Amino acid sequence: MSTSARVRADACPGVFATHDAADGPLARVRLPGGAITADRLLALADAAEDLGDGALHLTSRGNVQLRGVTRPGLADRLVKAGLLPSPSHERVRNILASPLSDVAQELAAALDRALCADPELAELPGRFLFALDGGEGDVAGEGTDVCWRDGAVLLAGDDTGLRVPAEHAVDALLSVARAFLRTRGTAWRISELADTKPLIRGIPGETKEPQSFETRPGLPIGPIGDAIAVAPVFGRLTSAQARAIARAGDAVVTPWRSILVLGPLEPDTGLIADPDAPSLGISACVGRPGCAKSLADVRADAARIGRAPRAHFAGCARRCGKPAHEHVDVLATEDGYLVDGAFVPVGELAKALAEKGSAEVKGQQ
Repeated sequence: MSTSARVRADACPGVFATHDAADGPLARVRLPGGAITADRLLALADAAEDLGDGALHLTSRGNVQLRGVTRPGLADRLVKAGLLPSPSHERVRNILASPLSDVAQELAAALDRALCADPELAELPGRFLFALDGGEGDVAGEGTDVCWRDGAVLLAGDDTGLRVPAEHAVDALLSVARAFLRTRGTAWRISELADTKPLIRGIPGETKEPQSFETRPGLPIGPIGDAIAVAPVFGRLTSAQARAIARAGDAVVTPWRSILVLGPLEPDTGLIADPDAPSLGISACVGRPGCAKSLADVRADAARIGRAPRAHFAGCARRCGKPAHEHVDVLATEDGYLVDGAFVPVGELAKALAEKGSAEVKGQQ
């Protein structure tokens, strides 16, 4: 039984059901596990340039969005590129996977195939989120509905005590999804259910005492073996930057608006590759003028901030794109911002966030 009643339909955007933003239709393209081949990345870059605003906008679920898609033909391009394997399932292919875990990445691909092969699961809400964590604790803390974490099955972030080996992980996660469909009522997320025990009932596996797992969200920016992790400013990847990544090889888009490039990346792309770059800790929704609900040009205001603690700038109370992990909440008002609930004029934002950062450092000492 659901603990809350939804009074409106799930309007999560996709390719066929776009969102009418102030800057034009917004289309979201799912990338299960974040994995994308060089050829498919080139196809997205071409589509963004030919049909949209010329950029790929990374999301907090490891997907990409195209904004201002005012010209037709996007779906046909994506089908030809293999980015829409099942049009009926395109909004439910929400799968996170640890970027550095081969096991998690392989399971994400298998989960996507099995998900798309089940007509019943096309009815999942567009917000339902799967995750496959190789044990790093990176995606397990990203607000997922059901997560396989190196054998442990988690629901809404909590360990159930159920242990399932990798070879049965896909079946276990899909069993949970089917049980959710049967019992969800009006709920969109597992966290909205009063009782989650029925969701794992009957799933084969070992049962242990539930435990608390540590989470370590994020991917280190910079070289990682033969790969390199980079971040576009505010998650906006230009078509030129996407092509540069494609020339380097395949890639993995992460839920932290960064990209793991699996080959040698050419210099001077404008992508952040320095782990000490001040802007790495700051994220922002699209703000004005792209969103009619936004009360400020939050990206312009955020860009004027120097080094700061992890913070998210939001143009309205919806707080689109906010990180799942701890951060400073910077919410636009008509004449300034609320920084963790306290009003701060625009001109004093840098000082307020610097003070937040100093307090955070002292608290860790």
